[in-house]
Amino acid sequence: MSIRFLITTAAIILFSCQAMAQQFSSHAVKTGETVYSIARQYKVNPADILKYNKEITEADVLQPNTILVIPLGAKMQSVQDSIALQKKKLEEEQATPIAFGTHKVKKRETIFSIAQRYNISEEELKRYNTQLYARQLKKGMRLKIPEYPKIEVTSDSVNVDDFETYTVLPKETRWSIANKYGITIDSMLALNPDLSVTTSYLAEGQELKLPKIAGSSVEEQDVQLYISYTVPPKKTLYSLSQEYNISSQDIVRLNPEIGERGGLKEGMVIRLPEMKVPENEINTDNYIFYEVKPKQTVYSLTRNLGIDYKELLDLNPDLSRGLKSGMVLKLPKEKTGNLEVKNSLILDKINLVDSVNSVNKPKLIYLLPFRTDKINLGDVESATDAISRSNAISYSLGLYSGALIALDSISDLGISVDVKTFDTQLNPDKTRQILQGEDLEGVNAIIGPLQLNSLKEVAISAANAEVPVIAPLASTSDFELENVFFSIPSDQILRDRMLVFIEETITDENIIVITDAKNKAVSEQIKEKFPVAQSVELQEDEENISLDLEVFAGLLSLETENWVFVETDNFKVVSSVSSILNSSNSDTTKVRMFTTNKNKAFENDVISGAHLSNLNFTYPSVYKETNNNAFVRRYRRRFGADPDRYAVRGFDLTFDLLLKLAYKLNLFEASNIVGITEYCGNKFDYNNELSSGYYNKASYIMMYEEMRITQVKPEQ
Repeated sequence: MSIRFLITTAAIILFSCQAMAQQFSSHAVKTGETVYSIARQYKVNPADILKYNKEITEADVLQPNTILVIPLGAKMQSVQDSIALQKKKLEEEQATPIAFGTHKVKKRETIFSIAQRYNISEEELKRYNTQLYARQLKKGMRLKIPEYPKIEVTSDSVNVDDFETYTVLPKETRWSIANKYGITIDSMLALNPDLSVTTSYLAEGQELKLPKIAGSSVEEQDVQLYISYTVPPKKTLYSLSQEYNISSQDIVRLNPEIGERGGLKEGMVIRLPEMKVPENEINTDNYIFYEVKPKQTVYSLTRNLGIDYKELLDLNPDLSRGLKSGMVLKLPKEKTGNLEVKNSLILDKINLVDSVNSVNKPKLIYLLPFRTDKINLGDVESATDAISRSNAISYSLGLYSGALIALDSISDLGISVDVKTFDTQLNPDKTRQILQGEDLEGVNAIIGPLQLNSLKEVAISAANAEVPVIAPLASTSDFELENVFFSIPSDQILRDRMLVFIEETITDENIIVITDAKNKAVSEQIKEKFPVAQSVELQEDEENISLDLEVFAGLLSLETENWVFVETDNFKVVSSVSSILNSSNSDTTKVRMFTTNKNKAFENDVISGAHLSNLNFTYPSVYKETNNNAFVRRYRRRFGADPDRYAVRGFDLTFDLLLKLAYKLNLFEASNIVGITEYCGNKFDYNNELSSGYYNKASYIMMYEEMRITQVKPEQ
């Protein structure tokens, strides 16, 4: 298994370099045609046709109008099948070397770095140096390097008569387009070698080369008719919007009585649009997608997706020809259920602990500002004082102490890790000096630095070697680099998470928003999501910020629970408003307090924890409290103290990274196929929907309850 994973990585890289030299045509299958007859017609090998059309096999009866990608003028066997075929088949089909060179192994070189240097796969390197199957790579070894014929890049590599230029529309993904055109993702990459293999990102307006679809066109969605709908018990605006594919705001605009009556009520008769979705309108508004894996059966597929075969066949008529590896299937969005979906692609559940491969040996570099240049380690009192006065030192020591426990834990799973740790001293020049002295070839990830200016410089250097850089405490930046993983969810991601939580749980509650002038935009965002929400703007003068109690009291409902959002970064406002809300909370008037941004203002000592508990104060968070788990016990044994939240984060961040690299020694690939992961106090769900890096979108909803802070589940 591990050999295939490593071959896959090398094959994709090698293939992206070779694809520009390959000419293509497309062919619409006619009745009675076979793979062999089509191969004879184009004077190509049938195996080449099968390589670029993985949805068909040699024994298939080809259906009329099936669009095939035809490789022309190939002077070299494609290595694309290494992704799905066994090692033996890869060896048989690979091109024969025309000569061999010699390479003398240098210090710190790896099989991976040597293979990358010569643009070959690791398996090829081992095949012609069989001693590598039994022995470790050593400095001074002389290796045979296979050399292959060079292919000239031609300017007319695509036959324009057989292909069309497709402009990516809003809300489309690689999978939705592949499904629309009936091709595999591998074929799309073959036709568009400029597409990144480390990200699935597509930009609106981006142009792709795709085979023409015989007799088809994409029509625009037509919304003309309306239906009458009687609201059943417990129906919410959110569930209704999901069912009819229309936003909550549009439902309220079509039915003003919802706002007039204070929300959606049982028995209301409202109108909703009857939306016709044309057959070819395939995007993330309408569907989610699944890419068929090798050796998958119809039975396992329908069971995992929770859909019967007839329904799946109705949505994907090509299934009548059989289930093929690489096929992209579409499912209606409402079928999401318990499936994990990322960028509209259904993910297979992967247990990373059970999937580690001891052959994979991750290589990491830590760049953190320990400030050893400022700490006198010979004087305990002086060192303690220096640490307490420097956030950078405290954060670094916390993160790294947790990371050390993660390294111990991954070692228990049989994974060997090569780690280098450097003190950046919070100095960009020192960071630059470290980079200049390090060979990044073969490095699997860099963790740090903490400061954004140094992070940018490290990321630029690492991008040249395709090395991912993990930002331990950053959520975003002013630079755009594909290889940066921002591990902290941004304020906007947390706010969106909170609003979705409210949308999923609200029934007929009365929403009130209390905000200061600085956060007025947040109030507007909440009211856009919940059009029936009412707002109270705090009264501000040069000395005071106050709440108009008479106006606020007039907004409180006696019939339903009042959900009050408090949006401010002023601790005095939080203290005052929470006290007012607590006094308003009674047997006749129920009040609950929320915020979309629990900043430092909510953590000030003057704020009553009892008030927050009485109000079941609820907020989004990147972190949850850890229990007395195995990590905490192991940390205590090693360091003689309980871990702080930075130590917990250091453990979670490092253990997540190491598990992914032990599963697949390429963080970009692993992050695209592994969904949400969760450990002691942090979640990770890296998405690269934009080309500006990977952003963690995972978070918690937390609530004060009975003087404790607990995690809230949606049903609560």
